[in-house]
Amino acid sequence: IFSIGGVVSSFLVGFVGDVRGREGMLAVNVLAVAAGLLMGLCKMWKPHIMVISGRAVMGFYCGLTSGLVPMYIGEIAPKAYRGALGTLHQLAVVIGILISQVIGLDFLLGNDDMWPLLLGLSGAPAVLQSLLLPLCPESPRYLYIVLGKEKEARKSLHRLKGEYDPTPDLEEMKREKQEMEKEARVSILSLIRSSVYRQQLIVALMMHLSQQFSGINAIFYYSTAIFYRAGVSQPVYATIGVGVINTIFTLVSVALVDKAGRRTMLLVGLGGMCCCAVAMTVGLIFQNEYSWMSYISMSAIFLFVSFFEIGPGPIPWFIVAELFSQGPRPAAIALAGCCNWTSNFIIGMTFPYIQAWTGSYVFILFAGLLFGFTVFTYLRVPETKGKTFEEIAAVFQKGRKKLPPSLKADTELEQLKTATDA
Repeated sequence: IFSIGGVVSSFLVGFVGDVRGREGMLAVNVLAVAAGLLMGLCKMWKPHIMVISGRAVMGFYCGLTSGLVPMYIGEIAPKAYRGALGTLHQLAVVIGILISQVIGLDFLLGNDDMWPLLLGLSGAPAVLQSLLLPLCPESPRYLYIVLGKEKEARKSLHRLKGEYDPTPDLEEMKREKQEMEKEARVSILSLIRSSVYRQQLIVALMMHLSQQFSGINAIFYYSTAIFYRAGVSQPVYATIGVGVINTIFTLVSVALVDKAGRRTMLLVGLGGMCCCAVAMTVGLIFQNEYSWMSYISMSAIFLFVSFFEIGPGPIPWFIVAELFSQGPRPAAIALAGCCNWTSNFIIGMTFPYIQAWTGSYVFILFAGLLFGFTVFTYLRVPETKGKTFEEIAAVFQKGRKKLPPSLKADTELEQLKTATDA
């Protein structure tokens, strides 16, 4: 139910971001507060209906914020720190997961009496964000490029960077605005049908598929059961250990992503996860014959999560905005978000059945997928660190048929018009 809400709302990310900007982010917090109240007060009526409704509304809220937050961060971040600041979004997510794991222990809130409060507290961060967001400046790019308010954009730049000459930044925005005005407004359907951005779209969708079909959510959703199967006597504490590792290596990613680069971090993360999935499988197969194999399985899980947070966890959320210009960006983010949430739903619903069918070999399936994603990343994903959109677009156009500049521009414009009309 949670994932379904995310799938539905992901299509609205571009609309909310373009129409309301930061105010839109503030308004959607009402959804999280409403969801928290539905779940926290569920014993006042029919608990199952209240909890299901609350989870659906919370999923709808998370689908919006998972697109709006990286979009906002990407627009206010300096180019040199775009990756690190984009990864902070994932850091906030994993810290939230860790806190929920701790307060969900039996002797805290994870018991028969306190569980409604545990669920209700999920709306608390939205209350905090509602108080703090008015203190944040509006995106200068949104103000200048979308609304055409140069004076307000200048003020926003001063709030973000202090007293300095914003003319170079405004000139850059002016050029981006002029380029955007040359592009047709790209809808989701026209983006799918158009060949102009097809390569970028394939890369963006594959990055989100690699995040979800890596098997990471199988670890998060069913980690306690997996640790129990691996022979751990107190699996709930091992699960909290996973949350701690999750947080630590997200911090590592924050420090490295703008130095090592997105492509390198993705390759290291996906390749490492593939090896860990194989090690996990070996440990689960032989744990009944060799007692020490349970330590292999547990170590492989910790390393699996570590490699995930190095690259495949945070990078897909902000790399989509780097691959597309202002025109197709909202539609691309909506499609990528829908792909992510749909994959999340599929894994959450099917993993127990896949595990029952494959037994100890369940992670071999994920190892195969991870190997494929690693090869795809090596062959098709360019490095976007410190590059402008024009430089990134040039990388994708290398493999396309060479055309004279004027004919090429006319062809691309015609393709966009045809797709938009369709």
